[in-house]
Amino acid sequence: MCFTRENHQFDSHGLTCAAWLYRPEQEVDREQVIIMAHGVAAEKSFGLPAFAERFAALGFTVFLFDYRNLGDSEGEPRNWVSHWRHAQDWDSAINYVRRLPGLEGTKPILWGSSFGGGHVISAAARHDGISAVVAQVPFVDNVASVFAVGLLHATKGLAAALLDVGLYLLTGRSFTVPVVGRPGQFAAMNTAESYDGYMRIVPEGSNWRNRLPARFFLSIGVFSPLRRAARVTCPALIIAGKDDSLSPLAAVKKTAERMPQSRYVEMACNHFQPYVGEYFEENIRHQIRFLKELAQ
Repeated sequence: MCFTRENHQFDSHGLTCAAWLYRPEQEVDREQVIIMAHGVAAEKSFGLPAFAERFAALGFTVFLFDYRNLGDSEGEPRNWVSHWRHAQDWDSAINYVRRLPGLEGTKPILWGSSFGGGHVISAAARHDGISAVVAQVPFVDNVASVFAVGLLHATKGLAAALLDVGLYLLTGRSFTVPVVGRPGQFAAMNTAESYDGYMRIVPEGSNWRNRLPARFFLSIGVFSPLRRAARVTCPALIIAGKDDSLSPLAAVKKTAERMPQSRYVEMACNHFQPYVGEYFEENIRHQIRFLKELAQ
């Protein structure tokens, strides 16, 4: 073991977010801390420790956190996915890391996957002093994703979201829908790869529930990191899946092309394969090569 892992907590708009801080025995660059978070309704334990451990073994300090209402963080209703609230949590995490003893003034590397991949692009566009961005299979464009899942699914999602908002305002309760389902089942994600792919990264014994407040569909309908991509001037690694049914390849490529210092990589995989097995190994090789070049 060439690193340690510490439990941390930080405040984000009145609620406590939980995090793990990985500290390597020998740092390659004290100023370049990797801050990581996940995608839709996913917790920090869902496949991301494998990435964090590889990065820490390289000598990078890594800060991996749960958004509010998710995982070990505070907040009700559970699994509330809001691009606006997640953006606030990213800002809070960056500010917290920059105040940690020994890490003051750090220039973080922002790492995100799926919905989190979109967030790191947006966060890098609004924050100064970001060293780099790593975004794997990122959600980048609301319009492209609506067409990818189909107008019928989007219409059902909007109806469910309005029902959820109305119920919450009247009673304080939430109308929930499955996070992932199989084709033909209504869920936030129901493409052929979604259910098996997502459940493969949920740790055995997890008490995670496959439900989220349906207001998620309002959030995803207005979130478009593609529009901010040109403002990301730091080095960026964008990893896309050729068979990704949730983050359309063309939109991810267009996002990378708008970034002045981006490196774009296509893998022959779907949205969930980069977390496990041979695809994980191929994915992590690209990321390690990128990080090593940054540290030179």
